[in-house]
Amino acid sequence: MGFKHLLYETEGRIATITLNRPERFNAICIGMPVEIREAVERANRDDGIHVIILQAAGKGFCGGYDLVDFAEQKEHGIEQGTTDGTTNTLWDPMVDFQMMYQNTKDFMSLWNSYKPTIAKVHGDAVAGGSDIALCCDLVIMSETARIGYPPARVWGCPTTAMWVYRIGAEKAKRMLLTGDLVTGQAAEKLGLILEAVPAADLDDRVRFWAERMQGVPRNQLMMQKLMINQAFENMGMQNTQMMATLFDGITRHSPEGAWFKKRAQEAGFKQAVKERDSGDPIAEGVSKPTYRF
Repeated sequence: MGFKHLLYETEGRIATITLNRPERFNAICIGMPVEIREAVERANRDDGIHVIILQAAGKGFCGGYDLVDFAEQKEHGIEQGTTDGTTNTLWDPMVDFQMMYQNTKDFMSLWNSYKPTIAKVHGDAVAGGSDIALCCDLVIMSETARIGYPPARVWGCPTTAMWVYRIGAEKAKRMLLTGDLVTGQAAEKLGLILEAVPAADLDDRVRFWAERMQGVPRNQLMMQKLMINQAFENMGMQNTQMMATLFDGITRHSPEGAWFKKRAQEAGFKQAVKERDSGDPIAEGVSKPTYRF
């Protein structure tokens, strides 16, 4: 079975999955999440494979969802006529949830894999790209690569919620209440990733960990992963991800989310992102309900 959006290779006991849309910074498109899951499943079916490395082609790891397309395109949904002869596009939150939750489960195949997964991040892992990387068991980054979830500022919520489970409540809030990007060095200090190394050493360091694990029997690797993962499942990981995925859809259809999409359509996605991340008030003047407590 071939793949359209990634490459799959094996060498000895190690399988390597490479995100392969370098011309779009490996942005997540329709079909990529399911291919990630299918590649992980292929490695799990292969008795000769003990470890999986996830990497990316080109200048960076992944820029998140291909929002140049998603943010600038017209809304898809059910069109309803109005009394003045125009039409409104209705958003169905459950259709949105079904699509995005499937993507969440596809990304989580890296976490649920019976065999260890190692993310090699040589350039930025942004938004949905951070979701993918953080679903791996180990994350090794270049010191100067960056990771973060800028859509937490407007138009997004990390559906896998792995920030909470990797660094705890306070540090997760530090990242998601700002939408900041941090370097590999800062990510290591936060405890978000295993380690950050000079770019020139990244390949060798990832290979070191993969080779250290590949000699361990598959049943031992599987039991250790299942034991650790169930502890997080007992904390309610699946429920958290369901809520995060539902909130992700709501963020894209809030008054501020509607402003961001309209701004992307008018001025282009890059300009809308520049304004979102400037530090100035977002969607100033947009009418919204008053909250009374």
